[in-house]
Amino acid sequence: MIPLLLALAASADTPAMTPVEAERAFAADAKTIGQWTAFRKWSADDAVMFVPQPANAHDFLKDRKDPAKAIDWWPTASYISCDGSLAVNTGGWRRPDGKVGYFTTVWRREKDGGWKWIVDGGDDLKAARDRPAEAKVTRASCTRTGPTIESILFTPGAKLGDGRSDDGTLRWHWQVTPDGARLFMVWLRDDSGNPDVPVVIDDNIPAAR
Repeated sequence: MIPLLLALAASADTPAMTPVEAERAFAADAKTIGQWTAFRKWSADDAVMFVPQPANAHDFLKDRKDPAKAIDWWPTASYISCDGSLAVNTGGWRRPDGKVGYFTTVWRREKDGGWKWIVDGGDDLKAARDRPAEAKVTRASCTRTGPTIESILFTPGAKLGDGRSDDGTLRWHWQVTPDGARLFMVWLRDDSGNPDVPVVIDDNIPAAR
């Protein structure tokens, strides 16, 4: 009996195998252990969120109490680097008051094989995104080499963040202007023959309203 219990305990602590599974587990935790508790649990020490200016997630959430009801969210698409070291999920969310929107979250595979989110953003929408049974998963090309990531026009005075997978097949970039307007882009290498790595996510959030 004891070996069985130990095996079950080990299974319960097994890191999520995919970024989509991590996203779903994160969303499920928000409903069971509390929204901000789940955000803290699933975020890396260097995680960034926008409030609307960029802030360290743990500093911002340190004393924040969980709401009575958590926001509900679901992944619709996941973009993964060839080497599996980095992923970006996007999807929809719905607040308890009925407001809807979308999110884009960067996930990084940690040394223990599990996933932690390192950038989380999004915005409101007038209509909710569809809720597919399975999110669309796209992995970067593991065979093609050579394409470059297009240059970015930086806005004067903007705060910037940038990162890429260990193998360079996925890159993310954000910038936030002093008024809170935000740009978030993701590139994923493919086999299309395009001389530039294509943009798969291009979120433009207007100034804080």
